[in-house]
Amino acid sequence: MQYHLNGFRPGDPNQADAVAQNDTDIADVLIIGCGPAGLTLAAQLAQFSDIKTVIVDRKTGPLIMGQADGIACRSMEMFEAFGFAHKVALEAYWVNEVAFWTPEPTGQGLHRADRIQDVEDDLSEMPHTILSQARVHDFFLDHMRQAPTRLEPRYGLDLVSLDRPDDPELPLTARFCQTDEPHLSETIQARYVVGCDGARSQVRKSLSLTLKGDSARQLWGVMDVLAVTDFPDIRLKCAIQSADQGSLLIIPREGGYLTRMYIELGALGETERAADRAVTSHMLIARAQAILAPFDLKVAEVAWWSAYEIGQRVCDTFDDVPLIKHDTQTPRVFIAGDACHTHSPKAGQGMNVSMADTFNLGWKLAAVLRGQSAPTLLNTYSQERRAKAKELIDFDRDMARLFSARPKTDHDQFQTYFKKHGRYTAGVETRYDPSVLTGSSQHQALAQGLKIGMRFHSASVIRMADAKPMQLGHVLKADGRWRLIAFAPAQDFGVEHGTMFDLCTAITDIVARYTPTGSDIDSVIDTRAVFQMSHRKMDIGQLHPLLRPQKGQHGLVDYEKVFCADISEKVDIFDLRGIDRINGALLIVRPDQFVAHVLPLTDFASLSSFFEGVLLPRVSCR
Repeated sequence: MQYHLNGFRPGDPNQADAVAQNDTDIADVLIIGCGPAGLTLAAQLAQFSDIKTVIVDRKTGPLIMGQADGIACRSMEMFEAFGFAHKVALEAYWVNEVAFWTPEPTGQGLHRADRIQDVEDDLSEMPHTILSQARVHDFFLDHMRQAPTRLEPRYGLDLVSLDRPDDPELPLTARFCQTDEPHLSETIQARYVVGCDGARSQVRKSLSLTLKGDSARQLWGVMDVLAVTDFPDIRLKCAIQSADQGSLLIIPREGGYLTRMYIELGALGETERAADRAVTSHMLIARAQAILAPFDLKVAEVAWWSAYEIGQRVCDTFDDVPLIKHDTQTPRVFIAGDACHTHSPKAGQGMNVSMADTFNLGWKLAAVLRGQSAPTLLNTYSQERRAKAKELIDFDRDMARLFSARPKTDHDQFQTYFKKHGRYTAGVETRYDPSVLTGSSQHQALAQGLKIGMRFHSASVIRMADAKPMQLGHVLKADGRWRLIAFAPAQDFGVEHGTMFDLCTAITDIVARYTPTGSDIDSVIDTRAVFQMSHRKMDIGQLHPLLRPQKGQHGLVDYEKVFCADISEKVDIFDLRGIDRINGALLIVRPDQFVAHVLPLTDFASLSSFFEGVLLPRVSCR
C-alpha cells in the first residue's frame, strides 16, 4: 500500500483525502439498488472525484441479514483489488473440502461416498469462503465512505418511472417515491442509470425487457440454523442424497456454529407456485431430519429461512439498446445482477456473478465519463456479460437437475460433475471472446498460463526495491487503470540497450499519448516489470525511468514497479504461468484484471494499435 505521495499525512491511510465535487444537479451515474452489484459499482466510481455518483435503494437502511453467502475465489481476488479481502478471509468460513453422502449399499441410512478438496492447487491464491452478504455490503460501504467522494447511499427511495429522452444530450430522469411516505416524491437526473434492483427490477421493466427461460418446477427450502447433531460432517460442505426423502446441501457458516441447509421439498405442479405450499420453518426442519436419518438433528434456533422455486432466466440484452442497433447506438441505461439473470442458489454463483457484472461495467463508465474512451466502449458490457450469464444458466440447470436426481442412478454422475466444474464454481473460468478489448491468440505461446480473455492468474514474486515477497496480482487495484506487465527475457537486467529498456522507451511514447497534462505517467496506463534473476543482482539505478517514475507534487520516486522471480520456490512465476524464458512476454491487463493481450516485447506496433482501439488521445481530467 502506498501513501504520503503528496505530503505526509497521519491517520488511517485507507481514508483518502476528501475532495469537493462540482455542484451540479445532474449526476453522472445513478445506481438503483444497494445489493452486491450496486455496491460493487458504487465502490469503483467513488474513487473518482470528477465523477458524481448517486446510489439509492428502496429499503430504509443497509442490509442486516443477507441471503447470499458463497464467495468464490475470483470474488476474493476482486475484493483484494478493493483492499478488503483480508477482512473477509478473517471472518469467513473457508470451504476446504466437500463431502458427498449417499444411501448405504443396502438402501438404508447414509454413508460418506467421497470427500474431496474443494479448490484445486494453484487455482487461486485466494480461498473459497462463506460470509453473510450483509457483511460484504458493510465492507463495500466502508470503502465508499473512505473514498475521495465519501459516497453514501440514499435509502428509502422507490423508483416510480424512468424517462429516456431521444436526444442523448439530455439527461435521464428518474422519479421516486419515499418508501415510508409514498405521497412524497423526488426526481434525480443522470447521464447514465444502472439498475441493480433485483429480480423484480423496475429499471428492467422501464426498458420493456423480460427475463426469459424455464422453471425446473422444483421446490427447495433454505434455512440458517444453530443445530445440535451427531452427523459427523456438519462443519464441511456436504451434498447429501437420501434414498427416498430428497437431497440436502449443507453449507457451514462463519462463526463456527451457524449452518445453512438447502432442502429439497419435491416437484411442483404445472400451475403450482412456491407460495401455494405454505412452507414453514418446522416443515424444513422435519424434512432435513428425514434426509439425515439415522443421524440425529435438533435445531436450537432458526436465524433465517425461505422457500423458493428453481428457475433459470436471462434477458436478451443488458442495456437499453436493441440488439439490432448495437453497432450504431450507445447505451445509457444498464441492468446488472438479478435484474438481468436469475438462477438457483446452490451453485453459489448469484452474488459472485452479480458483482462480476458491475466490476466489468464500472471501469468502462469511468473511462467514458473521464474522456479516456469513446462511448462505444459501453456496448461491450452487454456483449461480454450476457454471454457469461448464458453459460451460468446452462451450468445451473445441469447442477439443479443432478441435485434432484435419485442417487441410485446419478450420484456418481453428480460427484463427477462437481469435480469437473470446480474451476467454474471458483469463478476463474470466465473467458471473454475476441473483441476490441480482447486480442487474438497469435502470441499466446509466450505466456501459456495467462490466457487472453481470462483473469490474470497471480503468482508469488519478490518486489525488487525492498525484497518483499508478494502476489503479483495484488498490484491490480480497482482504480480504472490499464496495466502493462513485462516479463523479461533471460539474462536481461533492464539496463540500457537491452530488450526491456527499449520496450520501456517505446511504452513511454505510447503512454504519453493518453496521459492527461500534469498527471503522473502511470495515471492511465501503469507499467510493471518482472525479471528472472535474483533481486539481489539487480540495480534499480540502471533501470529505465518508466520503472522508477517521479510522481506527485514533490516528484517522489515510485520504487514499487519492479519485481523478480521468487527463486526460493521450486517453481517460479515464469514456469508456473508458462512464460517464455528466452523471449519473455508483454501482457496488457484490463482495469478489471482480465488479460487483454499477450505480445512479444518487441512488437511496439501491435501495442500501439491496441490502445488506439480503446483509448482516446490525452485530455484534461474533468
